[in-house]
Amino acid sequence: RRCRRSLPNERTPTPPTRMAAALSSRVTLRAAPVVRGAKASKAAATTRPNRSATLTTRAAIADLPKENKDTKVLVVGGTGYIGKFVVRELCAQGYDVTAFVREKSGIGGKTDASGAKSMFPDASVKFGSVGSVDSIRSGAFDETYDVVVSCLASRTGGIKDSWDVDYQATKNVLDVAREKGAKHFVLLSAICVQKPLLTFQSAKLKFEEELQAAGDISYSIVRPTAFFKSLAGQVESVQKGGPYVMFGDGQLASCKPISERDLAKYMAECIRDNSLENKVLPIGGPGEAMSALEQGTMLFDILGMEPKFVKVPIEVMDGVIKVLDTFAGFFANMRDAAEFGKIGRYYAAESMLVLDDATGEYDASKTPSYGTDTLEAFFKKVSVEGLAGQELGDQAVFK
Repeated sequence: RRCRRSLPNERTPTPPTRMAAALSSRVTLRAAPVVRGAKASKAAATTRPNRSATLTTRAAIADLPKENKDTKVLVVGGTGYIGKFVVRELCAQGYDVTAFVREKSGIGGKTDASGAKSMFPDASVKFGSVGSVDSIRSGAFDETYDVVVSCLASRTGGIKDSWDVDYQATKNVLDVAREKGAKHFVLLSAICVQKPLLTFQSAKLKFEEELQAAGDISYSIVRPTAFFKSLAGQVESVQKGGPYVMFGDGQLASCKPISERDLAKYMAECIRDNSLENKVLPIGGPGEAMSALEQGTMLFDILGMEPKFVKVPIEVMDGVIKVLDTFAGFFANMRDAAEFGKIGRYYAAESMLVLDDATGEYDASKTPSYGTDTLEAFFKKVSVEGLAGQELGDQAVFK
């Protein structure tokens, strides 16, 4: 890709076992078994009534209509960086798709209502705010949906924005989806939540836990690695003769980048593939993991230029963050600046790969690969066509 009051990013994610009791006013999860899919009715018939427990039936992929054209899918965050590819992919696969978006959406709110409709000619487009349960209920769920796909993500990674969007707005959508009987929820999360040191990671992780604890809706939690476009911020400067900037020796962190197109296809698979149901799904692109040094070397080779690197000691970022944290302790408006510094430092030093719980190390071999698009092909394309239309907006690191 915060006597002083406690900051939002100091919240501790609620454990799933406690979350289940607080989440739903409709069901009580005690010793009751969770029954999935078509086996639910049989299990219900053979289970003896228990006064101390209520049987909860979790909806399942098996409960969805068999034909894509009969399967109604609601996408929230559809005008975002990944969301627009997800909407188009679902439409291409023949699903009955509705995109629920703001009237002013996209990067900097540049996409108006007519622009959103023209962006998705094969989908229905409805307007409202995911920040309001009432707006979601009346604006999106004036009809029922089988599947909800959330591509919501905070615009900046700032403290308030993260809790408002990555947690609360996404929770609002889930609450109404459950209320209206949706069967499956596909969540676009991020692989970095496995080591939550940042506010947006804590917010995403807290929602993940609540989704998993919900006893009446199945889920697929997709945790992608780095995106192609998030690694392309230095292409133009290098083409103009500038150096490729990296931290440390350029090998502090690695990733298996995935294209937005391949990620959209994978998320679409989560609607039909039973093996992806009720699971947390880390996913990367094809090929081997690559460090910043390897990415930069490949870029210079594609451009036919002599490699020229600038290696910035990671300690420089540590010093900047320390200064920003000091100011944030006195000035509330500096808290986000300190958070942004921490975000930059995280991506410079932490790999976007599966973290092995046993060793505490990132493991490329345990990071699944998917798709056909390669970073090399992407670099070749943008070196010729430029980065027009590839903007990351507020989420960009190099601006």
